[in-house]
Amino acid sequence: MIEKLWYGKNRLYWLLIPFSLLYGLIVFVRRQLYRFGLLKSWHSPVPIVVVGNLSVGGNGKTPFTIGLIQALQAKGLHVGVVSRGYGGKADSYPLILDDNTTTAQAGDEPVLIYQRTQAPVAVAPKRVDAVKALLQHYQLDVILTDDGLQHYALARNIEVVVVDGKRQFGNGWWIPAGPMRERQNRLTSVDLIIINGDSDSLLAEKYPNKTYTMQLAPNYAINLLTQEKKPLSSLQNICAIAGISNPKRFFDMLTMMNADLIKTVSFADHQQFTLPLLTDIATDQQIILMTEKDAVKCQQFALPNWWYLPVDAIIPMPAINHICSLLADITSHRE
Repeated sequence: MIEKLWYGKNRLYWLLIPFSLLYGLIVFVRRQLYRFGLLKSWHSPVPIVVVGNLSVGGNGKTPFTIGLIQALQAKGLHVGVVSRGYGGKADSYPLILDDNTTTAQAGDEPVLIYQRTQAPVAVAPKRVDAVKALLQHYQLDVILTDDGLQHYALARNIEVVVVDGKRQFGNGWWIPAGPMRERQNRLTSVDLIIINGDSDSLLAEKYPNKTYTMQLAPNYAINLLTQEKKPLSSLQNICAIAGISNPKRFFDMLTMMNADLIKTVSFADHQQFTLPLLTDIATDQQIILMTEKDAVKCQQFALPNWWYLPVDAIIPMPAINHICSLLADITSHRE
């Protein structure tokens, strides 16, 4: 229903516009309070790069964050990551991830980022606390915050917004009438706009000096139990599941890859999976194929016929160079 309201032709969203106007007013007032110093932002001694969205999830933010971390690491930078840790609950905060940290403690996205990059990752409801924890334990050149564009309590040096090339901004309204956390004109003040996938959007024309297009490239399918890798084409009788914000993107990708798809099952974003929840989806002769984000939550109870399909963000080198140039300018002004 929400998908149709926000991205379809259902006009019932008009009934929610009064609530959206209230939401938008709160967002505006809160930002102005930080802008004029009535609410204080904490400034980190190392540069902070925020990777966020204007709209509610499913834009490719986490794959981009992973790709950016790996690109910065390849340039010799020591990168840390902070997150709110949505979907997890730790005994205490801030929590610095290690090899034994579970998604139940830290949330799925921080665990995925840690496993893919081995970068220091900390989670806390207040991102400032997570940044301080990282700085106490590591010598870092830059810290990325996964999401948090609207979390102004943490001052940032660089803002990157990831936009879904296909869905873009839906009907353009604030939550709950639409998917927007902030309106599209917020793009005028960010440093980079990353469009996920090909798009006929006018963003590149409107913001030609800071808009770049990335692609998500699927990799080999990997077995959750054995870590065996196989081409997707070798898997048969696939039952695909996705507990992400935009499951259709995953299912459409499988269709475009001519996967032997017999069933698709959608779950809520950040769904906490259990063995009983997934047992009846596929028989022993069928395959359960999931996203990498879902796989990190299923490792401990995976069955032999469970596989996942990781994707890599192909970020254009000019975008990486743009961020590195901004970081160099920030560092030079601090010396």
